[in-house]
Amino acid sequence: MKRRDFITLIGGAAAAWPLAARAQQPAPPVIGFMSSRSADDSAYLIEAFRQSLREAGLVEGQNVAIEFRWAGGQYDRLPALAAELVRRPVSVLIAVGGDPAVFAAKAATSTIPVVFGMGSDPVKLGLVASLNRPGGNITGIAIWTDQLEPKRLGLLHELMPKAKMIGVLLNPNFAPAVRASQEIRKAAETIGQQITIANAATPTELDAAFARLVAQRAEALLVGADPFFDTQRNQIIALAAQYRMPAFYQFREYAVAGGLISYGIDLADAYRQYGAYAARILKGANPADLPVMQSVKFEFVINLKAAKALGLEILPTLSARADEVIE
Repeated sequence: MKRRDFITLIGGAAAAWPLAARAQQPAPPVIGFMSSRSADDSAYLIEAFRQSLREAGLVEGQNVAIEFRWAGGQYDRLPALAAELVRRPVSVLIAVGGDPAVFAAKAATSTIPVVFGMGSDPVKLGLVASLNRPGGNITGIAIWTDQLEPKRLGLLHELMPKAKMIGVLLNPNFAPAVRASQEIRKAAETIGQQITIANAATPTELDAAFARLVAQRAEALLVGADPFFDTQRNQIIALAAQYRMPAFYQFREYAVAGGLISYGIDLADAYRQYGAYAARILKGANPADLPVMQSVKFEFVINLKAAKALGLEILPTLSARADEVIE
């Protein structure tokens, strides 16, 4: 072999080494993230999720990838979204936005680790064996959203003690709404409050539901915990303002967006916990051994600007208990 040919051969091989090294590097793990909500109304929550991953050393686009799927409040889309992510395939599947998302994930895979976020009791629903030892491939965060409806009704009654009729807005397509309706009725009987329930599962039905509540002389409104309502947050707040109806919501995001009052979990904190559990699983933790966590951070928020627009006086005893007062 001539010396020039030998140098050319060595030089070509050296140039190929970096390419070969890159080709041998494994692709980063993929997190599948499916939600009953929409991307637009969840932007700040996803940032909390990403921040939690970064704190665990996982940076999207560098050593981890995330595939998002959004149902936009249309629960019948969730099974197809879950199946799509499982085929991808993903290394861990995050399923949030209530019972429908979690059951869709459970039906799609019995092997891929699933981290859920749901407002119902996962033990009673048969998703996990116990909170401490969930078993199987599923664990997550119990955020108890729909179980707080009686508490929210009590606070609304305290805010509007003279209201003869309080309206309740529920989505009949959201499975936990049946149980929520029963709990709200029991709570109303306990405090001697008359209620009327209006159902809505589409944006058009929201308009009709508010008109129906006004016709039934509802003087205040309890908006049930429901991911579809979260996707229609601005419309619901606008309708409540249009009909001058004091409304009570589940998450702080409603009060920040102009709603009157909210009481519920710190949702961003729950999303940080989803990220922490996803990171632990990607680093080798078995979901069967990760206990189902329960939300312990709650937020009671009052928007005084919204109250002023309604001509409503917030009692000092109520505002003093608020975690945040928006002026």
